[in-house]
Amino acid sequence: MLLLRPPAVYQPQGDTWLLAEALRDEIACRPARVLDVCSGTGALACTAASSGAAEVTAVDISRRAVATAWVNARSRGLAVRVRCGDLFAPVAGERFDVVVANPPYVPSSDDRLPTSGRARAWDAGVDGRAVLDRICAGAPDVLAPGGALLMVFSGVCGTDDVLARMTATGLDAEVLARRVQPFGPVFTARAPMLEARGYIDPGQRFEELVVVRGRVAQ
Repeated sequence: MLLLRPPAVYQPQGDTWLLAEALRDEIACRPARVLDVCSGTGALACTAASSGAAEVTAVDISRRAVATAWVNARSRGLAVRVRCGDLFAPVAGERFDVVVANPPYVPSSDDRLPTSGRARAWDAGVDGRAVLDRICAGAPDVLAPGGALLMVFSGVCGTDDVLARMTATGLDAEVLARRVQPFGPVFTARAPMLEARGYIDPGQRFEELVVVRGRVAQ
């Protein structure tokens, strides 16, 4: 899928497409209402809309990303509602069958999250879970009965920790997919820091991408 991507908007890559596969499977058998948070280019929102979703909403805190998602959806003739704001705030009071998220998840030097620039698309606090944890906490408030949260992240962030966080919010959590890939430029540049913190083994230059699902009880 070729997408418009201006500077400072996250480029869809391996994690995006691994999550897209899980998203297609999740909505294959039902006309789901889908919410794509941390939407970026709108790649996942476009995937949902082109795969039979009943309604699709894309949310991003970046105005540039919101504009990009709108253009990418409209250029394909896809019905995607686009909103600018922080995670679930723009859709407060609404319910969705599927929430999908490819959020920032790269561990950074401290817990201050950037408010502009390219690093906004990947910096996620010291443990890489600053945004992941917020999504886990807020998703039950926007999921319909039987609805599911699908997220992708790096195993460097701690897969068991993310699953535990989802379970603590009342979601039935499981791993749907895993894929090992070499570090990209950002992880490579931060490898010495990750080694020093014990997040990766000395000399390790690969990560495991993980897609998890947290489902609400019927």
